Amino acid sequence: MVTDPLIEAQRVTFGYGRQPLLYDVHMQIHAAEMVGLLGPNGSGKTTLLRLLSGVLLPQQGQVLLKGRDLRQWRRRGVAQHIAVVPQDLHMPFAFTVEHMVSLGRTPFVSFFGSQTKCDQEIVYNAMRTCDIAALAGRVFNELSGGERQRVMVAMALAQQPELLLLDEPTAHLDIKYQIEILELVQRLNREHGVTVIAAMHDLNLAARYFARLLLFQRGIVADGRPAEVLEPGLLGRVYGVHVQVGILRGAEHLSVLPPSGADGEREQPERPKAQVHVIAGGGAGELMMRALADAHIPFVAGALNIGDSDHTLALRLANEVITEQPYAPISPEVLQRVCQSLMDVRLLIMCAAPIGPGNVGLWREALIAAQRGLAILLLVPGVADSVCVPDEPIASSDGLLQRSGMAARDYTGGEGLKLMRELLGAGAVIAGSVAEAIEMTRRYTAMNAAGKVFVQRKGSDALP
Repeated sequence: MVTDPLIEAQRVTFGYGRQPLLYDVHMQIHAAEMVGLLGPNGSGKTTLLRLLSGVLLPQQGQVLLKGRDLRQWRRRGVAQHIAVVPQDLHMPFAFTVEHMVSLGRTPFVSFFGSQTKCDQEIVYNAMRTCDIAALAGRVFNELSGGERQRVMVAMALAQQPELLLLDEPTAHLDIKYQIEILELVQRLNREHGVTVIAAMHDLNLAARYFARLLLFQRGIVADGRPAEVLEPGLLGRVYGVHVQVGILRGAEHLSVLPPSGADGEREQPERPKAQVHVIAGGGAGELMMRALADAHIPFVAGALNIGDSDHTLALRLANEVITEQPYAPISPEVLQRVCQSLMDVRLLIMCAAPIGPGNVGLWREALIAAQRGLAILLLVPGVADSVCVPDEPIASSDGLLQRSGMAARDYTGGEGLKLMRELLGAGAVIAGSVAEAIEMTRRYTAMNAAGKVFVQRKGSDALP
């Protein structure tokens, strides 16, 4: 039976300054799930937890708790359903452990009221569940890191939450306490049905204790089981480091290791060098990138803005992704990376994405590359056959641009249309389907693999 999600983020965008930190995030968490949030520092994991707890409000979109906007619940209502365990907590007063845990009952006690016998029983049960009853009279600030973390979990458990949010629960703890905390959280999930969302730093612990993982890079890059999310190429592109992923001898969980591997396995061979660069955006490159991956043709993608659906897909499929910040125009530094990539590849595929002031620089770089002799393939779905029109009059080129719909995607006041025309004049070829583009790409990459020299030519045979 399909149930409604306990908590849901709908197209959530948030930033602390001009640049959004999270862009167009959509996620659903159902009751009794145990979900780990992964991602490099600064990827937005902690910010997402604050949005889910109602501490921060989305700049766009909404967070729904049991189908209602979180803002409709008010703070006390949210606290009666959601508990948060921060990375660390230092109290300015010498509160005892029992006093700290009893603070978890605050959302259920009236302003002038006092705790009932039932509240006290809940506090005691929370301490017993977290195995800290013997520490009840100790001062919280004098405990070890692992003991303090257990107290914070007990305080959250005293709220009797349906949803428990943990921000790096194993940070700054030695391995003994890391395992104890995650075993405790797992037990709360299994025995008490508490839904858990935890930002995790350690990929190996995440793989061991969480059935579902969300990989973050200012947006959701991957969502699935550990075997689906902890993919070496994807982790390498998100974290910027080469790793190998596998199951060690005698183990049952995935392990993420340096390339050399502690188990003595050989370092994984490097992926073949990409000969193709893809420029896309706004979903225009989805079918092309999937087809390239299915054909085992390695490629570079970008520049793409974080949060763009093409960026998310490229992180999974491309050899390399050139990334720009969400909403931001392509910067000179990023354009330089694109320029370098176009120097290294042998073919540029440009998908039918809209051209605006933010990305027109990519088309300028493409024109420079075409004039230098780089083969350019314009993917324009709907054009019947591949066409190259440099020998035809300009009016004919304009007619082609109008018929193909490419002219309608120019939002630069005419500069984009001019660049398209000049690209065609420099020998660019138009492919009317992804299948046609793949066939042309295969022939071209095979030609390069055979050591043949390609010379950009005018006419219908510009590509082999």
